[in-house]
Amino acid sequence: MKKLSIIIPAYNEKNTIEKIVGLVKVADMGDVEKEIIIVDDGSKDGTRDILKSMPGIRYVFHDKNLGKGGAIKTGFKISTGDILTIQDADLEYDPEDLRAVIRPILEGKTEAVLGVRIAPDKDLRRHKSLYWISWFGNKVITWTTNILYWNSAGEYEGCYKAFTKSLVDSIDVKTNGFDYDNELVCKILKRGLHTVDVPIRYYPRNYDEGKKINWKDGFKILWTIVKYRFHD
Repeated sequence: MKKLSIIIPAYNEKNTIEKIVGLVKVADMGDVEKEIIIVDDGSKDGTRDILKSMPGIRYVFHDKNLGKGGAIKTGFKISTGDILTIQDADLEYDPEDLRAVIRPILEGKTEAVLGVRIAPDKDLRRHKSLYWISWFGNKVITWTTNILYWNSAGEYEGCYKAFTKSLVDSIDVKTNGFDYDNELVCKILKRGLHTVDVPIRYYPRNYDEGKKINWKDGFKILWTIVKYRFHD
């Protein structure tokens, strides 16, 4: 496996898109070639104009907003790499961690890797009730998935995940929202495959800075996990 496709779903990310793409470009992947694909999911803030001026990338424009999962789905479909991974368009994750994320696949240990976030030492969000609601929701998602699918992952909601292209192409994922990768992972686990955890750094932003996932998405994710345990 010699090529990694990095899919960046973007929706109104003009403030960070240029910087994160720059960081992805310089991230050291060793001997693995990088393909950077940005899928703009109907941005209205000028993100598209920035993408048009950036060299060394591929980009796709959705006419309307389909959801993060819909953007990832488009990127995975047109990718040409042997390994696929996801990069958020903000600055919450460090692309230098991607080399460690894809290593278990390169070493033949698995076809699916999950990034497990290392909690930052100082996180001002801890002083707000919404943080603890999100923390508890994340734990429930992890426990529910592990119990229903006989897995032992430390987390499922970290952005960084990596899969072989052949595995992703063989699975029909129906959802287009934040629950896209939950459905994908659950269907992988139903096949009897197991994931490998890799620790990743995490620098969270708050809702005032553009964070889009909310408690409603958490319920959708839980429903997706339960639903696909008993349905195809």
